[in-house]
Amino acid sequence: MLVLGLTGSIGMGKSTAAAMFRRLGLPVHDADAAVHRLFRAGGAAVAPIGLRFPEAVAEGAVNREILGKLVFGDAAALTDLEAIVHPLVRRERDRFLAHQRRARRRAAVLDVPLLFETGGETVCDFVFVVSAPAFVQRQRVLARSGMTESRLSSILKKQMPDREKRRRADCVLATGLGRAVTMRTIKKTLHRLGVRHA
Repeated sequence: MLVLGLTGSIGMGKSTAAAMFRRLGLPVHDADAAVHRLFRAGGAAVAPIGLRFPEAVAEGAVNREILGKLVFGDAAALTDLEAIVHPLVRRERDRFLAHQRRARRRAAVLDVPLLFETGGETVCDFVFVVSAPAFVQRQRVLARSGMTESRLSSILKKQMPDREKRRRADCVLATGLGRAVTMRTIKKTLHRLGVRHA
């Protein structure tokens, strides 16, 4: 089974590209959604986060807003949080891949914002990187509720620069040119990889 990585910096159109892969019938593992599940009541991350950041847990679930404030600008706290969350997300990813292999899928997609930053590309056979011009990225991100220039700048500092991601990509999906162009590139690349789709 081919493991396809999908990544890109904030505001580059990764969610839109992931939806396109789903529409083409490919199973997609969303790392962000996995984190949401881990933080919900009963989630595997709640207890360990409660030990390290007790004020971030209320009514048996992780309060993401409080947790964000606790780790914002604190490198040591962020490292501790990543040491809790990343292995749990990897475990979910491995379960997903095992399930898709059992189902004899030809390919599966791993949608991971920090794919290169966490070394996740090592489990991928091929990596798609979504990219758009910086001004398009800024417009998209600053249109989000609660987003500020300083918050965007802090997020971008944690992410590998777009040019470096593009350099490492097996295929760059240019999302600033419209959805039809992105979909065409995905279909053409899947065809080249021998992956049949809907």
